[in-house]
Amino acid sequence: MATAPVNGYLICGGLYHDMDYARLELLKLLGEHEQIRMRVGEDYSDRGAIAAADFLVTYTCDVIPGDEELDALQTFLAAGRRWFALHGTNSVLRYLKGRGWDAPPQPARFTAMLGSRFLAHPAVEPYRVEVSDSSHPLVAGIEPFEADDELYLCEYHGSQHALLHTRYRGEAPGFVARDWPLADQADDRQLVLYLRAHGDGEVLYCTLGHCRGKYDMRPMIDEYPAVERGSWKLPVYYELLRRGIRWAAALPN
Repeated sequence: MATAPVNGYLICGGLYHDMDYARLELLKLLGEHEQIRMRVGEDYSDRGAIAAADFLVTYTCDVIPGDEELDALQTFLAAGRRWFALHGTNSVLRYLKGRGWDAPPQPARFTAMLGSRFLAHPAVEPYRVEVSDSSHPLVAGIEPFEADDELYLCEYHGSQHALLHTRYRGEAPGFVARDWPLADQADDRQLVLYLRAHGDGEVLYCTLGHCRGKYDMRPMIDEYPAVERGSWKLPVYYELLRRGIRWAAALPN
C-alpha cells in the first residue's frame, strides 16, 4: 500500500550563524525519511508554503514575521500541525554602543507562539543538560550530558512542558540583560527543550545548536577567529533532532 507524502517547510536564515551548515545538516536528517518532501525558505514571507506544510522546522536568528505572516503561523497551529523551532528562532538582537547586545521586544503573538524570548547567553563553555521528564518519548532514555553551546537565558511566556533543562546563576557579559537570574526570577532553571501546546497544534523548542563560520559576523568582524559547531558535535544532539523531526512530521518511532 502506497504511503502519502508528508510536506514540510524548513525556514533557515538570518544573522550571526552559519546558516549554510545548519541548513545542510537539517536537510540530511529530513532526507532520512523518504515520505518527507521539503520546501526551503529563509524567512516567513512565503505564506503559501506555510499553509501547505504538514509541519515546520525553523532555524533562524533575527528573523521576525510580519502581521500577515503571523496570521499564517496562527492558522497553521490552529489546524493542529506541529512546529519544531531550533536555537535562535526566538532571538532578535541589536547592538547598543556602550551597553552591549540587547534583545528588543518582538511581536507579542510571535513570543506567545514560541513561549519564550531570548535575552542573553554567558560565554560559550560546557554546561550540564538535565532531563526534566524522562517519561516523555522525545527524551526517554536520554542521559544528562555536557553541551558546549550557547546557554540560552530566556524570558518565558505562557506554560511549557519541560523536557530538558539546565541551571545558571551568574553574568552574561556583553548583553544588556547581564545579571542572572534577573531580579524578578526566583528560579535559575533554563529550559533547553520544551513543548508548548496551541489547541490541537504544538511547538517543540530546542535552544541547542549554535554554529558560526568564518564570515558570519560581517560586517562587524571581517573574519571570525574560530569556527564554532556547538552541540552539532554531539551524537545526542542528532538523536534529539531525529526525534524532533519524527514528532513534527507525525512519523512512527
